Amino acid sequence: MSTVIIILVVVALIAVATTVVVRRRHRPAVVAAPPAPPLPEVLVPEEAPRPELRDEPAMRSRLGATRGVFERLRGLGAGEVGEDVLTTVEEVLLRSDVGLATTEAVLDALRRDGAPEGVATAVRGVLRASLDRPREVVEEADEGRVAVWLFVGVNGVGKTTTIGKLARREGERGRRVVIAAGDTFRAAAADQLALWAERTGADLVRAHEGADPGSVVHDAVGRAAARGADLVFADTAGRRANSANLLDELAKVRRVADRGPGQVLETLLVLDATTGQNALSQAREFLAAAQVSGIVLTKLDGTARGGVVVAIERELGIPVKFVGVGEGVDDLVPFDPDEFVDALLRA
Repeated sequence: MSTVIIILVVVALIAVATTVVVRRRHRPAVVAAPPAPPLPEVLVPEEAPRPELRDEPAMRSRLGATRGVFERLRGLGAGEVGEDVLTTVEEVLLRSDVGLATTEAVLDALRRDGAPEGVATAVRGVLRASLDRPREVVEEADEGRVAVWLFVGVNGVGKTTTIGKLARREGERGRRVVIAAGDTFRAAAADQLALWAERTGADLVRAHEGADPGSVVHDAVGRAAARGADLVFADTAGRRANSANLLDELAKVRRVADRGPGQVLETLLVLDATTGQNALSQAREFLAAAQVSGIVLTKLDGTARGGVVVAIERELGIPVKFVGVGEGVDDLVPFDPDEFVDALLRA
């Protein structure tokens, strides 16, 4: 019996060995991969220059309506200027509200000098010369005094929004701002400024509806001096530009704001660009009472009358210092005359 078991075991071992040998004979041969060639020491012998990404100029992209009016000028050629060209130029300039005085100056230059480099270039030169005024914003008061900016203008032009956006701009530059809600005749103005103060981290001084605006500005200057703030932004009433009482009130507010420790450095008249030549009428009413030092022109992106910038500076002699080119918080920007004129007349 034991012999039979031994024989079976031997037979089984022989069978297993035979199976292993057969499987090894049918396994595909492994072919070694050829050695990889050595890498060069420098993969890219010369770094290719990066392409420059040029964004469309912000002013050009924002002034679509006014730029569209000037499209007819950008298509005119160079050389002598005939009456048909002069008529086209006149229509475009008046339609964009650059004003009669500037329009006549452009037409006289074209009649006298022609357009050797193109009509658009010739017109650009006259418009740019009309905007040749200092427009730096004064920010630093005398030692021991607090800088004050007054904001004047009729209701609805964007005074409170302008104050809020400029407070944000100054806050991002590390400057502390106190906002005086001096339009005490309109509670909504103070409420709106309260929201801007919360968003920008500025201090807000306000009073009950109907309170004396001068006292609000006086308290704001005092708080700024006590807390070491850099700027006071003072809102003012703007119910009617031709109201003698209102203009007298503005003159009084300015006297209070300019009394120590305050020092009025800027009085900014806020105008709505969409009103065109009507903005000039508003401006004339404010000039004497408020001693306006600069213009803030809002809603410039939403009008085909953007040429009013030129009319304002030429006829009033006051520089446009900021323009609104959108509804975003960063869309109130310092006015750049070169960028503005190029946006209208460069292809």
